[in-house]
Amino acid sequence: MRKGSFKVFGLVLIAAITLGLALPSACFARNIKVALLLSGPANDGGWNAVALKGLKDAEKKFGIETAYTEHVSVADSESAFTDYAAQGYDLIIGHGFQFGEPAVRVGKRFKKTKFVAIESNFSSKNVASFVMSIEQAGYLMGIIVASMSETGVIGMVGGMEVPSIVKYIEAYKIGAKKQRPDIKILETYVGSFTDVAKGKEAAMAMIDQNADVISHIANQAGTGAIKAAQAKGLMATGDSWDQNVIAPNTIICSALYHVPILVLNVVEMVKNGKFKGGIYNQGMEDGVVALSPYHSFENKVPASVKKKITSLTKQIRNGSFTAPLILKRTSN
Repeated sequence: MRKGSFKVFGLVLIAAITLGLALPSACFARNIKVALLLSGPANDGGWNAVALKGLKDAEKKFGIETAYTEHVSVADSESAFTDYAAQGYDLIIGHGFQFGEPAVRVGKRFKKTKFVAIESNFSSKNVASFVMSIEQAGYLMGIIVASMSETGVIGMVGGMEVPSIVKYIEAYKIGAKKQRPDIKILETYVGSFTDVAKGKEAAMAMIDQNADVISHIANQAGTGAIKAAQAKGLMATGDSWDQNVIAPNTIICSALYHVPILVLNVVEMVKNGKFKGGIYNQGMEDGVVALSPYHSFENKVPASVKKKITSLTKQIRNGSFTAPLILKRTSN
């Protein structure tokens, strides 16, 4: 702002105080700054991509200043939170379970800054965790996949063995067994969200054991699993957003997490001064979790199964059915 502008503002302020006039709130309005931490690349076509879309949607809707950092490891997460907090960012979002504990530690030093960890279970006065009920999608996906398998063997590739991933896989297994009690489920945690080669290798090992449908919840590593199924002419399922675009003749259906809705809600809370630390759960009933269309598999998924999925989805939304929530890995 130029000196002349300061002088004019000063005169207006003095006049307002002297005459008891109300100044427009715009005189004091300050746009908030929001930063996002991602565990992998923003263009992974899945978990990280949907979070970045949420940040961009918030930037467009609210006119906020934004920034993001990709490939933030667990070891670097605390310093990443600290850097943004020291730069005066009002809200810093860590997109993943692993960001919860570091957020609480940094939050103790930057008490005016708001922190969010998606899919975590840590909270404090200025730290909130937003947990998506992805087990709802996992349960339904298990039903779909079990109904599509001809060999009676299906495969599931997980990223890190953490509660936010385990709960999807465990619900998936229960749904598959509910649909087909004799189904054999192969599962592997590759220990990474970014290693595409590991995802593909794990899926290939399952295919070698007669699996004819491959599912994943492994972020970028999961694209390797999809590519393995595609290379063998088999079926797969997507995760985080509609991954049919990756392999249209391979992906039966995708589990959708509408993270942009969640991010918009959080930003609005901060802008309106309504942010409170705590743990918030959101699922199908909130429009945050869903399943994609079947696309080219619309006429291949049995009509009875589609009807069952539609019915269960309605029951989840109205609260008459609760998908199983298991946070520790179990045997098949």
